[in-house]
Amino acid sequence: MTDHSPFADLPNIDPEAFEPIDIDALKVSDAPGHPPRILILYGSLRPRSYSRFLAEEAERLLRCFGCEVQLFDPSGLPLPDDSDADHPRVQALRELATWSDGMVWVSPERHGAMTGIMKAQIDWIPLSLGGVRPTQGKTLAVMEVSGGSQSFNTVNQLRVLGRWMRMLAIPNQSSVPKAFGEFDDDGRMRDSALYRRVVDVCEELVKFTWLMRGRTDYLTQRYSERVESAEDVSRRVNQASH
Repeated sequence: MTDHSPFADLPNIDPEAFEPIDIDALKVSDAPGHPPRILILYGSLRPRSYSRFLAEEAERLLRCFGCEVQLFDPSGLPLPDDSDADHPRVQALRELATWSDGMVWVSPERHGAMTGIMKAQIDWIPLSLGGVRPTQGKTLAVMEVSGGSQSFNTVNQLRVLGRWMRMLAIPNQSSVPKAFGEFDDDGRMRDSALYRRVVDVCEELVKFTWLMRGRTDYLTQRYSERVESAEDVSRRVNQASH
């Protein structure tokens, strides 16, 4: 008999401690009612990729919190400027960025920084796309994995990028050290304080995403753009030539 419990694929979750999101406590009355749409990006192509494993754990948790989730596979994505923006993988990434209400960025730490694979995905998402800013006002959660001791270099760098992309990075974050010991042979994260922090991050992301729903346009409007439009600024600085 199939187990239809929302926790069927989350064996490390304590159902007594897990609280559904109280949507009515967070959203405005006329906000869109569809589930939060979350895009997850991860930064490794290895067959046994711990950043992908962590991204998949986040995917399961976010679905349990009532979200629609898309996990982007970076395989086949060209390097920035090594292809035109009409490349199918670039188009797929940009469409998902526009579709999403929030994102999760998960990268390994390599040489003390995020991977090039992670940065390439973010670089392919422009600040402006056909007059629309595909990331402005969206929520963001950042996480990293490392092979050694715990570090926060990568999550700090991801926060800087999120701010540059005009996103709202939630306060919580996750850094998983010695990741090789935190996942079992099937790529599932073991129960631990580190796993519970991942649950915290996902829960907080969903709350902030609902909180922003219906308020984004007002919160992201700014004086400078009421004086001079984004299109006028772009023409003034000749952004396309850079």
